[in-house]
Amino acid sequence: MELLITNFNRNFTGVSATAAAVARRQRNRYAMQIVGKPLPGCPAPIGLGAALRLARRPNPGRPFVIWHVRRNVEMLSAIIARDILRLPVKIVFTSSAQRLHSAFPRWLISRMDAVIATSEKAATFVPHVRAVAPHGVDTDQFRPAADRVHAWAETGFPGICGIAAIGRVRPEKGTDRFVDAMVSVLPKLAGATALIIGRTMPEHAAFAADLKKRVKEAGLDGRVVFTGEMPSDRLAALLPALSLHVALPRYEGYGMTVLEAMAADVPVIASDAGNFREFVAENRSGHIVADGEAAEVAKKALEILRTEGAVERMGGVGRERAEKLFSVEREVEAIGAVYEELWSGRT
Repeated sequence: MELLITNFNRNFTGVSATAAAVARRQRNRYAMQIVGKPLPGCPAPIGLGAALRLARRPNPGRPFVIWHVRRNVEMLSAIIARDILRLPVKIVFTSSAQRLHSAFPRWLISRMDAVIATSEKAATFVPHVRAVAPHGVDTDQFRPAADRVHAWAETGFPGICGIAAIGRVRPEKGTDRFVDAMVSVLPKLAGATALIIGRTMPEHAAFAADLKKRVKEAGLDGRVVFTGEMPSDRLAALLPALSLHVALPRYEGYGMTVLEAMAADVPVIASDAGNFREFVAENRSGHIVADGEAAEVAKKALEILRTEGAVERMGGVGRERAEKLFSVEREVEAIGAVYEELWSGRT
């Protein structure tokens, strides 16, 4: 065994998506196993007990097995394997948070053998950083539609074009900002439908109810659609049908949905959060609206959607940037370099 990749969250989150995209490429490079819950397109997972048994037997030429972890409970399990069970293990942690971790995660991270940060800013909040490796998008999975108009018609949603916000329905994700912008945009854009794609947790039910009330009061029932959570394969099929993706979080660790939209040939309007300013080429693949102010978002959205050829032109630039600068292949290479550095004993 060379590599164990943990996925202990039963929900498919942004962390799960990035781990899956990388692991699908790594399966052909290393003797590896997924530990915990399934990841799409990856080998069937094994349990923690089986992983501990495999960790006792590194492959010939490998002094230890690498455990690649991405969550607190996964770090803790790997620390127990290495420090209490004394297994031949080194732990690699990927960190995307762009703020100071609380005390317990800070302690866990301090025990890692190597940390991979997903941005230069994220690297300033954690120790033991061996590399900055931006998350990459799977440009085979997320790709342009042959015909955007036909693709939208095939989705079954109303109207002739789609605008979407993707992420859990909560204040941190700026769902209210999106609704406020769409209340301004949709009356001026006949045939457009706005989708809010993401789960509402019980603690945010009142927040979601208020948003739906705003939509109804604006006379936009049926034109702003709360889809709930969408399976990853359906989301990948839907994205190329969109004419605009809007991401307005107040805080974001990284922001994969923007990269996925870009890879799918979709223009983007985003707040200045996560890594969005690195992703988006201003005025070329989309716009950054620093404070997510609804009036400015609405103005930029109307400019894109009313200007002949703008959706295709800006979407094409986004696709090119995703392929050249933010592909998952680049991320896999950067992660692999950290693994090899550890295995070789270089500090």
